Amino acid sequence: MKNYAKIAIWLVLIAIVFLLSNSIPGMLVKFAGAEISVLKLKEALYWTDIGKGSIQCVLCPRKCILADGQKGFCKARKNIGGGLYTLTYARPVALHVDPIEKKPLAHVYPGSKSFSIATAGCNLRCKFCQNWEISRLDPEVANARHVPPEEIVAMAKKTGSRTIAFTYTEPVIFYEYMIDIAKLAEKEGVDCVMHSAGYINEKPLRELAKYIKAANIDLKSFSEKFYASYCLGDLESVLNTLKILREEGVWIEITTLLIPGANDSEEELLKLCRWIRDNLGEYTPVHFSRFFPMYKLTNLSPTPLSSLTRARDIAQKAGLKFIYIGNIPKHIGEDTHCPFCNELLIKRVGYTIIENKMKNGKCPVCGNKIPGIWT
Repeated sequence: MKNYAKIAIWLVLIAIVFLLSNSIPGMLVKFAGAEISVLKLKEALYWTDIGKGSIQCVLCPRKCILADGQKGFCKARKNIGGGLYTLTYARPVALHVDPIEKKPLAHVYPGSKSFSIATAGCNLRCKFCQNWEISRLDPEVANARHVPPEEIVAMAKKTGSRTIAFTYTEPVIFYEYMIDIAKLAEKEGVDCVMHSAGYINEKPLRELAKYIKAANIDLKSFSEKFYASYCLGDLESVLNTLKILREEGVWIEITTLLIPGANDSEEELLKLCRWIRDNLGEYTPVHFSRFFPMYKLTNLSPTPLSSLTRARDIAQKAGLKFIYIGNIPKHIGEDTHCPFCNELLIKRVGYTIIENKMKNGKCPVCGNKIPGIWT
């Protein structure tokens, strides 16, 4: 009889656990229609308990306050039972091998492969987003694969990729996934890079910077009004990110997508270039990229070539040494020239390296060292 009693007690306990897991809000999370136990989710970093089941996320400047069951602005982090969980961990929606030039990074291992990864979601709302199909996708409904960090690193090595790039969408919103991949990659001799809008708070950024070799940061404008209207963000947070990355020794390149009539005035571009020169240094590569009608700005025309050429001239007059023109193949602005003697160092067509004359990171003519990560 004692054995029957024990069995009965165990059956009751199992039934109670089953009922609780299906009745307590948040114990089950739906991903693309399939329910997954919260026990299988990754707890997020950088949040505080503010009481009564609510939490505050402190990963990015939004500092979302979330009640139980609510998701942040990015849709990638959710309060479940009074704890914050990431909905993007090990759930990439894009895995590709790209040339490093596509990031774009012009001064990092030219001609090398970069294993590129993204998840769904973003913590900005850019009206001109080029990857809006996945950046605006809710991670809970995304048709994503389960790919843990160790598999990402193994795939990168198998494809002969020199780097792993966190790109396409906003890597800040898959912070935990990114940093775990980067830590493993470092042990395996694979460098990590990212293309980001730079909308992140100081503490998580400084921790991430320990494992990131290079970053291309979108400096979308030099106007707070533009950031508020076109991105639902703020300029000051991005400028702070750039200064911190420089302090932490991360190689920085900058991309500015020139949108006709929105962020391409001579006055604004001059301010932007002078800020880069004074705060990041004259050798910081800047990519002025051509805008094409996209997402919510399909009413506009593509950026005229004359606007890109004018931006390049402004940057040169401001004292910047490496200015690139993007999204216009065969433009002279794709090439790298020595800032000391003007020798053509790297000839590019689109993302393809046609010729690389550099020797051990130096100009073969004048012998000066060219800033970048070359070997």
